[in-house]
Amino acid sequence: MSARKVFEMELNELHNHILRMGSVVEKQIHLCIKSLAEQNVELAEEVIKNDDIVDKLMKEIENKSIKLIAMQQPIATDLRFIFTCINLVTDLERMADHAVDIAKITRRLKDEVYIKQLVFIPEMGEIVSAMIRDGLDAYVERDLEKAYEVSRRDDIIDKLYKNIFIEMISVMTKDNTKIEQATQFILAGKFLERIADHVTNICEWTIYIVTGDQIDLNE
Repeated sequence: MSARKVFEMELNELHNHILRMGSVVEKQIHLCIKSLAEQNVELAEEVIKNDDIVDKLMKEIENKSIKLIAMQQPIATDLRFIFTCINLVTDLERMADHAVDIAKITRRLKDEVYIKQLVFIPEMGEIVSAMIRDGLDAYVERDLEKAYEVSRRDDIIDKLYKNIFIEMISVMTKDNTKIEQATQFILAGKFLERIADHVTNICEWTIYIVTGDQIDLNE
C-alpha cells in the first residue's frame, strides 16, 4: 500500500473520531437540558461524569493530528484539513463544558420549586442540538450552503436568550426571593447561546476547509 493511501486512511480515521466526538457532545447537550427541565439530578451527574469521554476524544484527535504532521508529508490541502480538525474539536470540547455547566445548575436547583415550567431553554436546546448535527453534516459534505444556513440559526438562539433574560429580570423585579433561581436560568440560556456560537465556528471552519478563506460569521 502506498504511503499516500495510508495517509488518506489516517485522515479518514481522524474524520470519524471527530464525528464520534460530535455525537457524544450532542447527547451531552440533550441530557443536560432534560436534567434541568425535569430536575433530574441523576442525568446531571451522568453529564458531568461523561465529560471525561469528550476530553479523552479531544486528546486522541489532537495527538493523531500532530502525529500525522510529524510522520507524513502533508500537502497544503491536507494541512488545512488537519489544522481545521484541531480547531473544530476545541469548539466541540467547549460545547461539552457548557453542557456540564448546565448540569451543575440542575444540581443547584434540585430542591427548589421552579418559578414556572421551562419553555425557552428546552426550545434553545432542541435548536442547538439540530445545529450541531447539521453543522457537522455540512463539514462532512463540504457543503457551503448548509454551513451558511446553520450559522444563520444563531440569530434565533440570540432572540430566545433575550426572551429568557427579559422574562427572568421581570421575575426578579417582582419577587426578590426568586433572584437566585432566575439568575441560574439566565446562565443556562447564556451557556446555550455560547454553544450556538461554537457551532457557528464549526461552520466557519467548514468554509475555510473548502475555500481557504477565514471569515467571521459571529459578527
